[in-house]
Amino acid sequence: MYRWKKFREWQTAYSMLRALPTTKGTIKIHGLVNSVLVVRDEQGVPHIEARNEHDLYFAQGYVQAQDRLFQMDLLKRQCSGRLSEIFGKSTLHRDQFFRTIGLYRAAEKSLPQYSVKTKKILHSFTQGVNAYIKDAICRRKLPIEFILRSYQPEEWTPTDCIAIGKLMAFNLGGNWQGQAFKYWALHNLSEEKWKDLLPETAGDYEEAAAYCMGHPLNVGAIFKHAPIVTDINGGNSWVLSGKKSKNGKPMLAADPNFSLGTPAILYQMHLKSCDVNVCGVIFPGMPGILLGHNEHIAWGAVNTRPDVQDLYIEKRHPEKPYTYLYNDEWYEAHLISEVIQIKGSPPVLFQIQETRHGPVFFEFLQDLSHTALSLRCTAMEPTKEIEAIIAINSATNWGEFEKGLEDFHAPAQNFVYASIDGTIAYKANGRIPVRKKGNGLLPVPGWNDEFEWDGFIPYDKLPRTVNPVEDFISTAELEVEEDYPYHISHALSRPYRQLRIQEVLQAGSHFTVQDMKRLQMDKMNLYAAEFIPLFLDCLRPMKKTMPIRRALGILEKWKFEDRVNEAAPLLFHLWMSEIQKLLLEKEIPEEALRLFDGKEQIVECMLFQALQKKSESVWVTQAGGISEVLYQALNKCLKRAEVQYGKNMKEWKWGDYHRLYFEHPFSKTSTFAKELFNRTKPLPVGGSQVTVQSAGFNEAGTVHHGACWRFVKDWSNRFNAHHIVGPGQSGHVKSQWYANQLSDWMYGNYHITELKMAESTYYLRLVPKG
Repeated sequence: MYRWKKFREWQTAYSMLRALPTTKGTIKIHGLVNSVLVVRDEQGVPHIEARNEHDLYFAQGYVQAQDRLFQMDLLKRQCSGRLSEIFGKSTLHRDQFFRTIGLYRAAEKSLPQYSVKTKKILHSFTQGVNAYIKDAICRRKLPIEFILRSYQPEEWTPTDCIAIGKLMAFNLGGNWQGQAFKYWALHNLSEEKWKDLLPETAGDYEEAAAYCMGHPLNVGAIFKHAPIVTDINGGNSWVLSGKKSKNGKPMLAADPNFSLGTPAILYQMHLKSCDVNVCGVIFPGMPGILLGHNEHIAWGAVNTRPDVQDLYIEKRHPEKPYTYLYNDEWYEAHLISEVIQIKGSPPVLFQIQETRHGPVFFEFLQDLSHTALSLRCTAMEPTKEIEAIIAINSATNWGEFEKGLEDFHAPAQNFVYASIDGTIAYKANGRIPVRKKGNGLLPVPGWNDEFEWDGFIPYDKLPRTVNPVEDFISTAELEVEEDYPYHISHALSRPYRQLRIQEVLQAGSHFTVQDMKRLQMDKMNLYAAEFIPLFLDCLRPMKKTMPIRRALGILEKWKFEDRVNEAAPLLFHLWMSEIQKLLLEKEIPEEALRLFDGKEQIVECMLFQALQKKSESVWVTQAGGISEVLYQALNKCLKRAEVQYGKNMKEWKWGDYHRLYFEHPFSKTSTFAKELFNRTKPLPVGGSQVTVQSAGFNEAGTVHHGACWRFVKDWSNRFNAHHIVGPGQSGHVKSQWYANQLSDWMYGNYHITELKMAESTYYLRLVPKG
């Protein structure tokens, strides 16, 4: 056994070293027209210089595959529902979900809508990816993940590029689960209780609620295995005019938030040819630069969280299960036969039904009741995001940028913009539906046309700001005027990051790049600053145990910063977690609670209303009233912390619980894989999900969501910008760039990337073969 273990370790190490990409010298490749220079700087950022468009995107595909091929393959398999081919039965339900919603089918329908120019770019990019795949297979240089799972990647296609964008759009536009939860609440809670769980912006919902009540479905069972994207933080972005900066030039800062992992979901590159000179980040597997800057403009984006998904209640024919009612007529659903290949097991066959609204959930559960739910979503329809990316990469002014952005249909984002000519601007983009009736709060009838989408908000009517009198724009959350005529979202954004950014930017002037970096790493918790004084006042008259007195004393002295070595942040966040459990978990089972999008914000509203003595939610009243809720939750919090961190409260630290971990997809498959791909144990880190230094965490305290890329652009220097990509550029565990930016991410140490070929020892020339 010992010899076998040593042999396996030696074999794995040898395979990992073999898989490292060639970064120096010359490589001859079929498919190039002219030679291309690829220079990797000290952070592993590739600078690609080509003489023509074809070679530029060919090389971009080749280089992305060099560093991120397994990640690209995994993303492709996720959105096409093919993970089980390599992971076995454990991913079957996930595959069934993604086969059902049909992101890959939507990508196939999108490709014909692209222009000839962008189709050529997609073709060039995929040629580059496939050139590397062929070479890696031939020379036995595939990443170690392929070897551990005993398979080889397939050829890359233009549809694969589009499908990865579809996956991101679906994950960033999720409100279907919130509709499903409200459907559950209507059928399982009293009217008083479910109304307390609606956002204050709910508006008119009575008619849709009546339809839901008349058509019961077990949504908890239907969506039991559906992958849920929870706690989506859109990130932060802001721009300052030259009047606010020390050097008199505009500045832009952006840090979009995603799930954190190894490798990072974004990949930094610099692309240069006769038509474009642009640097920034892109999702691996896609051409161009999604966010970044060129010589004239800079742009960033955060998630808008619009209501772009609707669940429809479908009436099924009592004798014909694949037939659905619409406007008093019966229509056959479009049937799609699917076969999921499963490693180590027989394949699974099932049929997907598509109504006029979209796919039906979930026929693989064999639920053939007379009622069904279908889903319509902008990401599941033909769109042209890569068309927009290519256009904005070469834009030179606001007019060209805004025009190019018009093709960026999904996901809807809040884009901020700053240019060398002094313009700062903001634009919400995307296809956001206009509904004939209803507002995206609840599932709606699909058996008539009353609740259909009636087009989308016109592009020129989407929220927009150019050169405001305040001389800055911040978009940590979407804000629209009270008289704005269109509905965009019910998502309750937690306002604390936005408030903190505006507090700093409004109060100051003569800002520098270092000021922007400090603000991106700011740990001020305005959430706690709002609630802790109210909590202390509420509990002041009550008799308290000694541990509770000590805890309140620590919180009373707190300066409301989520610093890694302080006890107060730990007390506060655990306390809020226990309050939520105390109020909700007795009556809402886990299978429904996981669908409850925005539950933290709803609980905050309940607490705030009760503490301000405006009204007390029935959820608070049945738990004994606001004072009892706070007292009992704090008591549970202290007992939980004492078990984990000892009895000496003064020695407790936020970082003992709140720990950063860029998990690799294989880390949960075995102890061997975890030790191989995540050699660094979870590390103490400050911030939280409500601070500008966004660091969202799960129940175990693991930081799993935040800014995988931080970016600051100062237009006093035309050619450089400041970046962090955590944990690093490379997907190869033996690469020096695999996790070299992990500590940079924790402490805010940025690197500068130039819009020119870097001075480096890593010079690679790709030359035509034959």
